[in-house]
Order: sequence, then structure tokens, then C-alpha cells
Amino acid sequence: MQANSAKTNLIGALSAIGAMFCFSLNDVAIKLLSDAYPLHEVVLLRTLIGMAVFFTLIMPFSGGLSCLRTKRLKMHLVRGFCVVCANTFFFMGLAAMPIADAVAIFFISPLVITVFSVIFLGETVGPRRWSAVALGLIGVMFIVRPGTSTFQLVSLLPMLAAVCYATLNVLTRMLGETETAATMTFYIQITFLCVSAAVGLGLGDGRFDTGDNVSLTFLLRAWQAPALADYWLLVVIGVASGFGGLLISQAYRQNEAGFIAPFEYVAMLMAVFWGVVIFAQWPDGFTWVGIALILGSGLFTVWRDTITGATVKVRAAKYRR
Repeated sequence: MQANSAKTNLIGALSAIGAMFCFSLNDVAIKLLSDAYPLHEVVLLRTLIGMAVFFTLIMPFSGGLSCLRTKRLKMHLVRGFCVVCANTFFFMGLAAMPIADAVAIFFISPLVITVFSVIFLGETVGPRRWSAVALGLIGVMFIVRPGTSTFQLVSLLPMLAAVCYATLNVLTRMLGETETAATMTFYIQITFLCVSAAVGLGLGDGRFDTGDNVSLTFLLRAWQAPALADYWLLVVIGVASGFGGLLISQAYRQNEAGFIAPFEYVAMLMAVFWGVVIFAQWPDGFTWVGIALILGSGLFTVWRDTITGATVKVRAAKYRR
């Protein structure tokens, strides 16, 4: 039993880390495109590419058309709405902020996920795992440093995204008892497709874009045909989002939300890396202290729940029908 639990924990951790790598590529590509295209045009094109990846590379190995069947459509739609809101808030903030700052602020989400997993799912989170999450959050605060210019009005956008993302992952845990990762990935893509198309039809002419605010301009800019040179970025976004959604769904459906949450801090390291390599934003001393704390929380969780073979107590998801 302990060996099976340790294996499940390890697979969940690796799935979460893989998802963070995919999402980090997605963040970089969208930030690079934010000066030229509106958010939901990018999201629509990303979704179309992501669905092509799903139908050709994911669905054939996930039961074929049977993976599209569900008896819980309403919960899938609520989950889809949460991820659309999380993406919209986060990318509006990302357009106006350094990538590392936006991702750091977003990392109140693992703490919210852990709290939600106890309140809504009845999961058991021990003091060691609470400590790991708290340690990671302290590391984030070293990077963000409250009271600096990071905490402007635009900083609220990644915070709102974090709350939406925490809700999304609690719903993923609820759906995980009956739905596969492929099923959840498909309905997320469908929600993105419908919302982005609706925004394009209603706001795509750019009539509400005043140009006074970077975040609002990214949301309301007029739609236009992508330049040929930008198509490779759109492909990266589509492929990365498709596999990232699959991996994170797999992680949360097989493991407690409180266990998976600390591994998402890996995205902070990736954001710093891309900030240096792509945007020439070098971390300072406080940032490196934060990175060390974040790494410490994740490594401690791996040691506690995987290497030592510690079991994770999983309770049936509780929700109101």
C-alpha cells in the first residue's frame, strides 16, 4: 500500500512540474504577443491549436471518443469558467508587469488551494505540509516585497487569478473521482473556444480600447490577422496549453490538492529563468533568497511524501449536487 501511494505521489509531482513548464512557455509567448494582439484572439488561436493537439495526440490514447462523454457537464462548465477568469486576470496583469512579479503574486494560489481542500473536500493536511506551503509563500514574499512598486492596482489582477485558479483545482479534485484528465482537458478547451469567440464577436472591433491602460488595451484591442512570423509563438502556446492542462488535471485528480500545491512553486523558478533569458530581467539578492525558500518547500514535500514512502490519506470528495 505504501509503495503504491509513493508511486502515485511521485507521478502526481512530476505531472505538476511538467504542467508548470508548459504553462511557463505559454506565459512567455503570450507576453511577447501582448503588444500586438488582443488577449482573446491569442486565446482563441491557442485553443484551436490545443484542440488539434488533443484530437490527434491525446484523445486516441485516452479511450477515443468515449473520453468526451460525461454526466457532469454543469461542473465542467463551472470549472471552465473559473479557468477562463483565471487566465484573463493573470494575462491582463502579465501584459503590464515583469513576468517574475506577476507569477510571484499569483502564488498565493497554492495557499488558497490548501485552505479550500480542507474546507470543501474534507482533506487532511498535516502540520508538515502546512509548513511547506507557508515556507513557499514566505519565499514568494521575499520576491514580491510588499510596499514596493509591485503592489500597484494592476497587482490585484494576478491575485484575482489566484483565487479563480484555486477554485478550479478544487473542482478538479471533485471531478477526478469520475472524470479522466482527458475529459477535463477537453471541456476546458471548449469553454475557452466559446468565450473567446463571443468576445471576438462582441468586442473584436476595438471600439472600447482607449489606449490609456496596458492591461485593458490587451483585453480590448481590435482583432487582426497574425503576422506570419508570429505563428510559431501561437503553435508553442497551443501545444503547451494542451499538454499543460492534461498534466495538471492528471496531478490533481489522483492526489490531494494540498500535496500537489507546493510543486506549483516550480513555475516561479521558471519565470525567473525566462525573465533573465528572454526579457533581460536579472533577479536581485532578495529574489534568490525567495527562490531558495520556494525550492526548500518543494523538496521537503518530495522527501516527506515520496522518498520516505509516507502515505497520503485520501478522502472522498465532498460537494453539493
